[in-house]
Amino acid sequence: MKSPLWLLCIASALAVGDAQARDPAQDKADLLHAEAALCLGSEQSDVQSKHEYMDETFIATSSRNEITGFADSIREAESRDPVYTEFRNHDQDVRLYGDAAVIVGITTVRGRSGNTAFSGDYRYTDTWIRRDGHWKLAASHSTKLK
Repeated sequence: MKSPLWLLCIASALAVGDAQARDPAQDKADLLHAEAALCLGSEQSDVQSKHEYMDETFIATSSRNEITGFADSIREAESRDPVYTEFRNHDQDVRLYGDAAVIVGITTVRGRSGNTAFSGDYRYTDTWIRRDGHWKLAASHSTKLK
């Protein structure tokens, strides 16, 4: 008869195996694809992309020190305000940490909120988590570049 400790070791090894078996290059490609899809979704006020790529616990800190969450992001897309003519991430660096990842980069935005036009470049840090085999955006922070 095998001891329960032996079975626990096997179960732990199998659980860790999924993260170790994944290809880091593929994870990075998947994350950059997800970020691009969220940018396009923002341009198109697409609620579905937010459901697909954002975790329901999502939290963001804006460059104006405002805290928003998943529901705020959904409301923004549904109201179609702001309207983005450009929402693009670039100069990105992806760091993997098992079932978590951090992406830093620059977001360029242009658009209109109400009657006010806006544009700018923002340094951002996104934190992603892997849930049920899919990458989900869990947190974001941005700072306006001068």
